[in-house]
Amino acid sequence: MSQPPPDQPSAAPAAPATDLTTLFPQGEGIQAQIARRQRNATIWRFVFLGATSLAVIILTTLLLSIINQSFGLVAEQTNIPETQLIVNYQKSLMLEASNVALSSEDDAALAEGIAADAAGVGLLGNAYTTQNQDTLRALSIGGVAPTAETVQSGAYPLARPLLLYTTATTVADKPQIGAFLAYYLQVADEVMAEIGYFPLDEATLAQQETTLLALLGATELPTIVPAEYEGDIVIAGSSTLNQVTREVAKRFRAEGFQGAIKITSVGTGAGFAGFCAVDGGVDIVNASRTITQLELESCRANALNPVATVVGADALAVVVNAQNDFATDITLEQAGLLFSSAVNWAEVDAGWPAEAINRYIPTTDSGTMDFFVATVFAAQTLADLPYDSLVTVFQANVSAGRCRAAEAEQRFYADRFVCDTEEAFTARCEGENPTTGCTLAPRDHASLEALVQAEVIQPEVLQAWFLAESIFRRDEIVATALEEYPSADVHFRRWLTWDFITRPQSATPELAGVRTAILGSLWVVGIGLLAGFPVGVGAAIYLEEYANKRKRFNSIIQTNINNLAGVPSIIYGLLGLTVFVRVLEPITSGAIFGVGDPTTANGRTILSAGLTLALLILPVIIISSQEAIKAVPSSLREASFGLGATRWQTIWNHVIPNAIGGILTGVILAMSRIIGETAPLVVVGAATLITSDPSGPFSKFTTLPIQIYQWTARPQQTFLLIAGAAIIVLIILLFILNIFAIYLRNRYARRIG
Repeated sequence: MSQPPPDQPSAAPAAPATDLTTLFPQGEGIQAQIARRQRNATIWRFVFLGATSLAVIILTTLLLSIINQSFGLVAEQTNIPETQLIVNYQKSLMLEASNVALSSEDDAALAEGIAADAAGVGLLGNAYTTQNQDTLRALSIGGVAPTAETVQSGAYPLARPLLLYTTATTVADKPQIGAFLAYYLQVADEVMAEIGYFPLDEATLAQQETTLLALLGATELPTIVPAEYEGDIVIAGSSTLNQVTREVAKRFRAEGFQGAIKITSVGTGAGFAGFCAVDGGVDIVNASRTITQLELESCRANALNPVATVVGADALAVVVNAQNDFATDITLEQAGLLFSSAVNWAEVDAGWPAEAINRYIPTTDSGTMDFFVATVFAAQTLADLPYDSLVTVFQANVSAGRCRAAEAEQRFYADRFVCDTEEAFTARCEGENPTTGCTLAPRDHASLEALVQAEVIQPEVLQAWFLAESIFRRDEIVATALEEYPSADVHFRRWLTWDFITRPQSATPELAGVRTAILGSLWVVGIGLLAGFPVGVGAAIYLEEYANKRKRFNSIIQTNINNLAGVPSIIYGLLGLTVFVRVLEPITSGAIFGVGDPTTANGRTILSAGLTLALLILPVIIISSQEAIKAVPSSLREASFGLGATRWQTIWNHVIPNAIGGILTGVILAMSRIIGETAPLVVVGAATLITSDPSGPFSKFTTLPIQIYQWTARPQQTFLLIAGAAIIVLIILLFILNIFAIYLRNRYARRIG
């Protein structure tokens, strides 16, 4: 047997052959494996879809819940409604103007004055205009003349109802009152037409008959026989309706009424004043306008519930002398100018002569005056009034002492005083306890408007209802609210408004806004990102490009960074309190720079809050930046090194540009986290009630999450509603900031590409 050559090693034993069928299933086995994988994939797909759907449902429910509490019906009561405040102010301007030739409650006297004055203009009911059509002429408004057709259709802008007011108690106690009202409604159309007013259309007449039936407690209107009734009837109010009421009373007495009817023309406002007063003695009010909220509250305070019966309609006319051949048609705006700021006709219309305007207007108690001002200036709000007018409104509606106190808190003017004196103000400022007005700049329009709202209007929401119940139970809610809160105005309110966004914080929820909190959030987020972004990205570059990962020291740093991402945020707040508020107080308060106010800030400033949040987001920025840098291919680095670039040149020109998208994604995540933080800011010293906007990094501050937290902790229901509106603002703000950050990321990414 031959032997192998001695110089060749013997062959190694052959390895046993691998049975591939044991590694890769064949036939039915592979089909079973494929089916199992498809089954697992299907299960996990349903798990993923289920989890996603559940998340969407939860988020949608949360959003709907927030929206539900940010809108809805409210029963709101005010000391003086804003509209009434503006009406009163405009009336005072009209009555105090130098070109008022006559102010009277006697419409006949006004008509006589205009008829004798070629430059005269006035406000009269249609009856007086018609009765003096030879000497007076009514102007069209917006091309619409005051006629029966335009009044009944509502086309004429100054069409108004003529009403009688009484109470169910008065009718029950004095049967002659109910009889007179029923008789009045039966003959009103005829008398209205005779005197020069307009009868009711059929639908309105049927509605008034229903109202009167409820007042009388009857199922059908009785046939009134005046001779069957006795007792006195006292009527006071509008001069416009005075002629009609006197004619109806004349007929009522002629048909046998055995009592006395006393009618006085004192103006609608004075009529309501006598009607609502205790022992006022007025049974019926002649009214040329509807009752105001203040008058209604005055009546209800004395257990009187006024009920209105519309008996006719009128066209309040802007009337000029018949010799006036240039004014024929005006707009509502021009009507306002005629009776407010204009001194001569050319100021109303440039095509008219520059001759003086002589005004003939009713008195302050006149319903005609109230209706005209409320209609012509209906669109005005406090924001529309000039600053000087707001000062006048405030001064006229508060006590002298309160006006002085408000001026001590913050002056109205820099060069003069409204309620205070120079001597008293100077003495306070030089004393031991100077007021805030000594250092603050004068109020601006917005702060003065807020002052009028809080001190004069004083809105108060007595009860509010969420959106869902306001939609589906509206009639029930309105009926309940009118019964429980008879002096309140029930209306739909949007808590999320532009005013809510632009107003500062207030202790009164109806007047509170989030402007200060929005500015505080932007300041804090801005400082946090400015401080955290360069430090975080720099740390990520060091750990990925320079650090030796095999060294224990660098490994410990990396582990700690990963752990810090899970540390509760309040721990960062305690760290910020110790380091930034206490240790670095001279810097964070601004005292070391001479620009801060240690008495109010003492380190609890925007700067401290921003630096604290910078610490909070550092782990997020570092980790996300590391992942973005890792994703840059090593071949780019090697190519750069091969061309002779230094490590920093490679990082700056190749690594960072290719990683910038991921780095900015980390910034977006970090910003989304800190904008909603509350705990660390509470520890650092965020204010829960602050009305002054932050002016720099050394200012006191609050943020939207702090504001929301503070409002939800309050017991009043209204604070909960505005908290819902603030949450929507926070979501929108976060959405806007994220869009901006994503835009920057995509823009830079496209440039790199």
